[in-house]
Amino acid sequence: MVERVLVIGGGIAGLCTALALAPTGRALTILERDAPPPLGDADEAFLTWNRRGVGQQRHSHAFLARLRNLIKDHHPALLQQLLDAGCREIRFADMLPDALREGYQAEPADEQMVILTSRRTTLELVMRRYVETLAGVTIVPEAVVKGLTLETGQEGQLRVLGAHEGEGGRSWTADLTIDAAGRTSQAAEQLREAGAVLKEDSEDCGILYYTRHYRLLPGLGEPSREGAPGTGDLGFIKFGVFPGDNGCFSITLAVPEVETAIRQAVMHPETFDAICALLPGLARWTTIERSEPISKVFGMGDLRSRWREFVASDQRATLGFFAVGDSLIRTNPLYGRGCSFAAIEAFLLREVLEESADPATRARLYDLRTKTELTPYFDDMRRQDRSAIRRARQALDPDYTAPVRARLMTSFLNDGVRIALRSDIVLMRAALRDFHMIDRPGVWLKQPSTIAKVVGRWARGKRRNADLYPPSPGPGRAEMMLALGLDAQRDVAAVATETIAAQ
Repeated sequence: MVERVLVIGGGIAGLCTALALAPTGRALTILERDAPPPLGDADEAFLTWNRRGVGQQRHSHAFLARLRNLIKDHHPALLQQLLDAGCREIRFADMLPDALREGYQAEPADEQMVILTSRRTTLELVMRRYVETLAGVTIVPEAVVKGLTLETGQEGQLRVLGAHEGEGGRSWTADLTIDAAGRTSQAAEQLREAGAVLKEDSEDCGILYYTRHYRLLPGLGEPSREGAPGTGDLGFIKFGVFPGDNGCFSITLAVPEVETAIRQAVMHPETFDAICALLPGLARWTTIERSEPISKVFGMGDLRSRWREFVASDQRATLGFFAVGDSLIRTNPLYGRGCSFAAIEAFLLREVLEESADPATRARLYDLRTKTELTPYFDDMRRQDRSAIRRARQALDPDYTAPVRARLMTSFLNDGVRIALRSDIVLMRAALRDFHMIDRPGVWLKQPSTIAKVVGRWARGKRRNADLYPPSPGPGRAEMMLALGLDAQRDVAAVATETIAAQ
């Protein structure tokens, strides 16, 4: 008997679920709340495709090697279709700093470290059209799910039998229901109200996102990547340029929550472009001689890290139900891991479904394997977020003086680790395997050989390592605020007031 699977949500998580499960012979019905994509090309999708449930639709995206490798291994025809549509592959050699490019010799494992980059609308458009051709898959557009259809069995055991649109609307039944509806999904709340024991771990990422899209002028290519970096962290602002498809690229500025003056000003296109002009690594992309803006500034807030656990401590779980993507784990988009998380979860779910037919065993195995596979990356992300929040507040506190240990750690990272990376191809490989989610986060940095190299490079001092430091990524906070005509003391005073109140 063919197992019927209902997938709520036709975004990246829902499409990855189809990529994972369709080849197993199951019958999948994907319920998507929004209208179908336009019939035209990638540019038309970017301009006209409205995805109300996808707040990050027109923000910058770079799809890590972990996701690209899953597509390459399981659906090579899809990868080719993405490339044919203009998506780009940025390879390991392309990511090397200037000092390591000369004399670089490729190794077979470098093929694993390839970023797939495009506008999100392009990736989703091509994936959607590909998934529609898979045997056993049906996509139902404009299906606004209002709730799950639940059954309560012996001892209060909950089972999900499908989903519905509410009173008078359509309903669907299935053997398995998968929640891929994203961060706005209400499934967890409904299950909790019905008596399911759920755990949720959530905290603020402490940052807001702002993105604008550009297109290279006819006949012009991308600027050289030599010199000032195209990504950077100035403390009061983080920035990055994201090459896209078909001559397009985007720039994202990420601003700490405490920097309210910049946050309010950056939504204005003229301020956004002025900030780009002050950052050398971005200015060479956005100069009017090379490109033109093709969008407004898109903002995104309410960025939270969140992990929902659907298996209780006594191992009870709602049967016939699984969550993937942001419905299960939300991540800070700064790290670019969200789409890869969704794909990994979908393929872990396939493994679990193939191994056992027992609903309770399936639920427990899926919970265990997602934790085993993804907890290290989730915890690493939250540690970095907490550190960034502290640094942003400390930078606005005129009375703050970093303790000796903190200053030593900062020097170790900036003058040891980062400089060692720029001088050693072995370390760079290890770091990028971490970045691409191929290896566990931070493991490479704990290796004795790594520590020896880093300490050796650190001990040389700044003067002897001078040629390995990249050019300055941009001005200091006071200089930028002055150039933008913003009050540099406004948020300093606010943080000081909050600090006094807390004491």
